[in-house]
Amino acid sequence: MTSDTTKTSHSKGQLIAIVVAAVVALGGIALWMFQLAGGMVNTNMRNLDAWGLYIIMFMLFVGLSAGGLIISSVPKVFGISGFGGISKIAIWTSICCTILAIGFVVVDLGGPTRVWHLFAYANMTSPLMWDIIVLSLYLIISVVYLWATLRIEAGKGSAVVLRVLAAIALIAAVAVHTVTAWIFGLQSAHEFWYTALLGPWFVSSALLSGLALVLIVALALKKTGTIELDTASITKMAKLLGVFTAIDLYFFACDLLTAGFPGAGGSQIVAMLTSGPLALFFWVELIFGLVTMCIAFVPSLRRSGLIVTAAVLSVLAIFCKRIELLIGGFQQANISYPAVSSGPELSGAGQVLANMGGSLIYTPSPLEIGVVVGVLALGVFLLLLGFRALPLKPVE
Repeated sequence: MTSDTTKTSHSKGQLIAIVVAAVVALGGIALWMFQLAGGMVNTNMRNLDAWGLYIIMFMLFVGLSAGGLIISSVPKVFGISGFGGISKIAIWTSICCTILAIGFVVVDLGGPTRVWHLFAYANMTSPLMWDIIVLSLYLIISVVYLWATLRIEAGKGSAVVLRVLAAIALIAAVAVHTVTAWIFGLQSAHEFWYTALLGPWFVSSALLSGLALVLIVALALKKTGTIELDTASITKMAKLLGVFTAIDLYFFACDLLTAGFPGAGGSQIVAMLTSGPLALFFWVELIFGLVTMCIAFVPSLRRSGLIVTAAVLSVLAIFCKRIELLIGGFQQANISYPAVSSGPELSGAGQVLANMGGSLIYTPSPLEIGVVVGVLALGVFLLLLGFRALPLKPVE
C-alpha cells in the first residue's frame, strides 16, 4: 500500500470516527433531555450521596486538562527542550478536556436554565464559585494560548508574548486543579476530604493523568502516520510518567499514614480503602501505579505498546482514585436522621446496579452511564475534528 493510499485510508477512518462520535453524542444529549424531563430522581444520587459519576468525571477531566497544559507550557516558560513538537496537540487535548469537564458539571445540574443564578446571586466565599471563575478563565486562556502558538508558527506572533502566555497558562493550570481540590478539602464534615494535602495531591494526579492522555493521543497519531515523533521524546515522556506516578503514590501514602496512625481519627478511612467497600478501587490503583513505574523505569520495557499500556493504566488508576475520593467522602454518613435518606425508590435497573455495588453508598444508574458515554463521545468528536481542521501537526 502506498503512502498516499495509507493517508487516504486514515483520513476516511478519521471521518467515520467523527460521524460515529457525533451520533453517540446526540444519543447522550437525548438521555440528558430525559433526565431533565424526569428529574434527578432518575439517577442513583440521593440526599446522602448528592454527587456521583458526573462529578467523578468532572474531577478526572479537569486533571486531564490541567496536566496536558502543564507539560505544554513548562518547556516554553523555562526555555527547556519539549517533547518532540507535540505542544499544540497537548493544548488542543487540554481544551477538549476542559470543555468536557464543564459539560459534566452542566449535566449534573438539575436545572441548567438557572445557571445565571450562580452569577446573579454569587457567593464569593464559596469554593464552588471560585472554581467556576477559575475554570472559565482557564478555558479562555487555553484557547488564546493555542491561538498564539499557531501564530508563532505562521511567523506572525511574538515569542515573548507566547512565553508570557505560557507562564499564565501554567499558573492557571495549577490554580484550576488546586481550587477544584478545595471544593472537597475545605469541607470539614467529610473526614476523607478534609486534608491540606488534597490540593498538591490533585495537582500530582493532574500531571500524571494529563501526561498519560497526551502520550496516548500522540502515539495514536504517530501510529496512523499523522505526526512524526522521535524515540527520545517518547522515552522522556515515559520516564516522566513514572516519576509522576511515584509522586502521586507518595502523597497517597502520606495521607493514609496521617489518617491511620494510632490515635488519629481516620483509621476508618484507611480500613474502608484497604479492606472495606472501596478496596477494589484502592488495590487496582496501587497495582496499576506499580506496573506503570516498572514500564517507565525498566529500559527493556519501554516499547511503544507497553508505554501505551502504562499510559492507559495511569488514567484508569486516577479514575479509581476519583471514585475513592468522591464515594469515600459520602460512604461514612455523618448524619444519623432516618428522614435524610428517604426518597423515591430507585428504578428497577438502578436498583440492580445499586445491589451490585454491595455496601457502597452509591453506584451509577444506567441513565448516568449513558449520559457519560454521550459526553465522552462529544470529546472524541471535538478532538478528532480539531486534528482534521486545525494545523496541529509539528512543524518539520
